[in-house]
Amino acid sequence: MRFGIDIGHNCPPDTGARGIKFEDNLTLDVGSRIISKLKSLGHEVIDCKPARASNVKDSLSRRCDLANNTKVDLFVSIHFNAFNQQANGTEIYAVGTEGRKAAKPVLDEIIKLGFFNRGIKNGSHLFVLRNTKMPAILIESCFIDSRKDMALFNSEAIANAIVKGLTGELPTRPVIPIPDEEDNADITVLRLQRALNRLKITDKDGKILLEDNTIDVQTKQALERFQRIVGVQVTGIIGNTTWEAINQILAKRIIRPNHAGGPVIRYIQYRVGVEIDGVYGTQTEVAVKNFQRQNGLLADGIIGPISWQKLIG
Repeated sequence: MRFGIDIGHNCPPDTGARGIKFEDNLTLDVGSRIISKLKSLGHEVIDCKPARASNVKDSLSRRCDLANNTKVDLFVSIHFNAFNQQANGTEIYAVGTEGRKAAKPVLDEIIKLGFFNRGIKNGSHLFVLRNTKMPAILIESCFIDSRKDMALFNSEAIANAIVKGLTGELPTRPVIPIPDEEDNADITVLRLQRALNRLKITDKDGKILLEDNTIDVQTKQALERFQRIVGVQVTGIIGNTTWEAINQILAKRIIRPNHAGGPVIRYIQYRVGVEIDGVYGTQTEVAVKNFQRQNGLLADGIIGPISWQKLIG
């Protein structure tokens, strides 16, 4: 069978919702697993996510064109919901009898994972379902702003449920997602965005970065903020000096009072809210101990594994 798998969004400016997690990250993770599993089962798979688009409508149109031009048998669009932090569960949109027929076993399998059953709904208002020429479904896997759903969420389990619902079977051996041609692209910016989010470096409005591998205004603001914090030249450009500072922090070395450590100490001073000078002196020690007390840790002023866990995970 020839499947058209549409990994939702992931094509700036067509980006997904934000909640406890980012929709783009989850659709890419789950969608890649689905594609690999279907191929492992011997099915032909068309990846319908476009490489680029000028706007959201263009992104949606390209997905439909890919499915229509390759004459897939079933179009499956992978998404995650977000609403009011209270709504939860799984719903699938479909058009026509064949679409609803394809949706039911998929929904049944996902519900087995513990998600609330929100049912199969009419998707005639959705662009990708309205403009594809074959049976098509759009899966809203669960809610990314629901703590209940995110506690249940597991990308491998969701991917397995969808594949089992689509085909009635699963690969007998674990399948590692197969990289597509885009995985050979330069993902330096994506790595930077992930690192800055882990280090809790936000844009000027205090917002976390969208991890989309695109140098936008927010990413540049966060990068420049990081460069100021660690005391390197503020260029807004990702260079070796910036990466060295990031890697020094992520190495999570044990830091003790009276330790003069440049970027690492400056980052710690930023996080504990004390004057940034790169020297672990008396004021920094007091602030670190306060941070440790506030987080239920032994207030010894030593930044060891447990303190680092609280700082950057």
